[in-house]
Amino acid sequence: MVRAATIPEPKRPVEVREYPRPDLEDGAALLRTLFSEVCGTDLHVQQGLLAETPYPLIPGHSTVGVLEEVRGDVRDVQGRPLNPGDVVTFLDVHATCGRCWFCLVAKASTRCPERKVYGITYGADEGLLGGWSEYVYLKPGVRIIRLPESLAPRTVIGGGCGLPTALHAVERSDVLLGQTVLVQGTGPVGLSAIALSRLRGPYRIIAIGAPRGRLEAARAMGGELCLDLDATTVAERRAAVLDATDGRGVDVAIEATGDPLAIPEGLDLLRDNGTYTVVGQYTDHGPVELNPHVQINKKHVDIRGVWGIDYSHLHRAVLLQERYNDRFHWERLITHEFDLDGANEAIEAVRSGEAIKAVIRPWPAE
Repeated sequence: MVRAATIPEPKRPVEVREYPRPDLEDGAALLRTLFSEVCGTDLHVQQGLLAETPYPLIPGHSTVGVLEEVRGDVRDVQGRPLNPGDVVTFLDVHATCGRCWFCLVAKASTRCPERKVYGITYGADEGLLGGWSEYVYLKPGVRIIRLPESLAPRTVIGGGCGLPTALHAVERSDVLLGQTVLVQGTGPVGLSAIALSRLRGPYRIIAIGAPRGRLEAARAMGGELCLDLDATTVAERRAAVLDATDGRGVDVAIEATGDPLAIPEGLDLLRDNGTYTVVGQYTDHGPVELNPHVQINKKHVDIRGVWGIDYSHLHRAVLLQERYNDRFHWERLITHEFDLDGANEAIEAVRSGEAIKAVIRPWPAE
């Protein structure tokens, strides 16, 4: 039997349940979990805020582990065989069809209607398809990445889902050399957005966030002007940003807060003809009031949305960690670790903002 932390139904505490260890079908693999991330999305799932989520459910969509079993011919994207003992991560997105209008014409597989996601849209009745478990069943077709020997599993989960999501957001933002970038939000997505924006060669990076520990992490990632959301007013933040940009506002702003109220403020801090990218609104927290004439049309701004990731984002995120972790130290973002029995404490640590990043470690440290 396999132990897994399970959300029985919305707004109920997580329970540790036992499930049969699965027999593998051809092309599948069994992953022994080393770390699985506790993401803000997991909090939303636990609260029943995502309509497509089935219950009961094993959470955990960003996971690192060791291949325990492999059945048949399972290979990575470069055609290399994957074998038991390999340390790997995998793309949580599964079963995009490759034949619908979004996959073939729009080139937007994140909007494929057949898209499924480990730990979010697979229920526990369908198998061990979430990372808060001793083992994860990797279905045929799951995109698996063998980690380079120089890249520690802790570093990879320190980036978690926030790093490839931030990579998608920074690319959508078209950050150019010498620009001033504002990142709203200093959670895992915002912190990686700061790091990746720094690699684009900006003139200055401004961050708005809280609490203090996350602002310190923002500075370590490359934020130069870090404004404390809890200690400043909207007017004070506006004055600080305008002072830092010769009165124009920032060239690019990336919203990674999850709070709809950040959006009108971000648009006000953006210069005319700037780019505003929204990546933090993964859950519907309701509408917000905007003035389309003043904040969008007259300012001639470009607004872009980011929904999820595809394989290319995760693949390149791993390469960036291998190349640049000596500079950014993603593993330092992990502030809290919990076993399966501590899953409810992990959720609360993330919800309260006490944790920058919390992870589930199902097995005792070796």
